[in-house]
Amino acid sequence: MASISPANQPPLKPFGWHMPGFSVMDRYIASELIMPFLFGVVAFSSIGVAIGVLFDLVRRVTEAGLPVSIAAQVFFLKLPYFVGLSFPMSMLLSCLTVYGRLSSDSELVALRSCGVSIYRLIAPAILMGLIVTGITFAFNEAIVPAANRQASQTLDAALNKKEPSFREQNILYQEFRDFKQPNGGRDKVLSRIFYAKQFDGKRMKGLTILDFSQDGLNQIVASESAVWNTDQKTWDFFNGTIYVVAPDGSYRNIIRFVQQQIQLPRTPLDIAQTSLDPGEMNIAQIRDYLSLISQTGNQKEIRKLTLRIDQKMAFPFACLVFGLVGATLGTQPRRGVGRGTSFGISLVLIVSYYLFISICEALYQFDILSSFLAGWLPTLIGLVFGGILLIRISR
Repeated sequence: MASISPANQPPLKPFGWHMPGFSVMDRYIASELIMPFLFGVVAFSSIGVAIGVLFDLVRRVTEAGLPVSIAAQVFFLKLPYFVGLSFPMSMLLSCLTVYGRLSSDSELVALRSCGVSIYRLIAPAILMGLIVTGITFAFNEAIVPAANRQASQTLDAALNKKEPSFREQNILYQEFRDFKQPNGGRDKVLSRIFYAKQFDGKRMKGLTILDFSQDGLNQIVASESAVWNTDQKTWDFFNGTIYVVAPDGSYRNIIRFVQQQIQLPRTPLDIAQTSLDPGEMNIAQIRDYLSLISQTGNQKEIRKLTLRIDQKMAFPFACLVFGLVGATLGTQPRRGVGRGTSFGISLVLIVSYYLFISICEALYQFDILSSFLAGWLPTLIGLVFGGILLIRISR
């Protein structure tokens, strides 16, 4: 039997988990980042849910008679929202803590003396930032909206058992039709205007419809209420009047009815039944709702939803930005950098980030910034800031 000499022995694989292209140093730094990250998730989530939910629920229990069991259910349903907010903060805290400790213990100095560049040192933080970015996006799209919606419905059902409030008021819907121009081109022209004063979840109330389906105003429908007939795919109007308008603008006929079916699209009902809170919808749902709202001409709501889509897309990348900034700041030589100091620096940077988000929203409201810039500018500026710090430290 042939023996294997020590010189010919294959190199031993390092103990532990292994990823192609991932060195021992990378695995060491990445494993060090996990525990501070989880600590940050717990800490920041606890602070957020205590300030944003717990105090309000206690007040409702003591003043409005909200059952404790319902309050506990709402509390846990609101928790995912604050967990989603904590991911970028936790990424910043984790990188500041770990790289600050490595710097204070002179481990980074030893690695750099062996020829390891600063770019290579922060590579694990960048990779973890990318992973957490994907997790944050999926979490905020799949879990947070559904939990927020369930929390709102549970709270409303508990507080409004006897007198349910109207879901929506002043519903306005404009229907358009294609119009062929004399030159062969096509254009959109107004066909109908649908207005409802209130919606209680089942029935529209206080309706007025202006019909422009022919050239000019054809008829006006005023009705006390209306419901969508699911079987016949039409609207059932109750206790109303139809004013038929002549081509010269005068009333040609007046028809009173107790019940009347009118062929209209279901869109007004969709508008009324869709949640108006962007926090209870994911990006796809907001886009669907935006397509409905665009037909109402409500520019204020359209602008709010447009900005919300950009913010939802940009927010997860704050994990990558905070990972870059935290790792870069942490590599600077400092002594006595503990978890408390890192937590304080994290709070300052986080408050600055959210303050800048508010400033960008205000600039968007004044038409100074587009929705894209208002949504992405805080993240982009953080990325530039981290890049400048990295280049400066590497010199």
